[in-house]
Amino acid sequence: MQANIALTIDCGRRLFAEVLRLNNRGYPILERGVRRTGLEGICALAVMAKAPRPGKVKTRLQPPLSAEAAAALNVCFLRDTAENIASVTSNGKAQGLISYTPVGDEAAFDGLLPEGFALIAQRGNEFGERLLCAAEDILSCGFGAVCLIDSDSPTLPSDALRTAVAELMRPGECTVIGASDDGGYYLIGMKRAEPGLFERIAWSTERVYAETIERAREAGLQLVELPKWYDVDDAGTLVMLERELLLGELPAFAKVDGFDARWTREFLAERVSEAS
Repeated sequence: MQANIALTIDCGRRLFAEVLRLNNRGYPILERGVRRTGLEGICALAVMAKAPRPGKVKTRLQPPLSAEAAAALNVCFLRDTAENIASVTSNGKAQGLISYTPVGDEAAFDGLLPEGFALIAQRGNEFGERLLCAAEDILSCGFGAVCLIDSDSPTLPSDALRTAVAELMRPGECTVIGASDDGGYYLIGMKRAEPGLFERIAWSTERVYAETIERAREAGLQLVELPKWYDVDDAGTLVMLERELLLGELPAFAKVDGFDARWTREFLAERVSEAS
């Protein structure tokens, strides 16, 4: 057991060090309220992300992972999610963003994202406030719509993202939301920032999705619900991810195949190999 733990820790350290060596490319940083022309017909696909620093990310996965391994896995999640988004933005109707925290850690994302991505800083304190501020700030840059996406769903089906963009680019108001298996949501999209969507929500509980749906209906918003998926934030969902990527076993609730998260799969495969 001690040997396996040591190998896992070493694996995480080596992978994280390799990622840091690759960090050699910066990205544009958007500022709230500074509008850019030509964005009116574009949907921003924005990943809500923390800078991938050991001890600061994926803390609920420590254990079974070390802080270094958890940070390395987080990097893989970011890379796969960004590649997934890039596959959707190729039609010119969407653009990939990272809504990041903390301010000052922008360089932590260098080299992790495809061409065409940009960064925008998060603001606010509570999680709901951060989501609302992210929507407001991104829309204030001139985008016609925005989807806020979690950074914990590396195998999220690309079709869910395509559907979200297509629905938001239609005439008229609409809100798009995708349920997570744990009762939360992996994506929420809108054309205007509606504060009510983020109020009176029991964040970090299994009631988040249901309460958000209730808030949307109270506000009279037209809802489009995406297929259920899952986020990886504890040992149980890490096992679910391993079974999907390494054994080809989809979660019981899944109706379509997930995204081929190659960076995450390679991390998990190496972790299993090192521990065996």
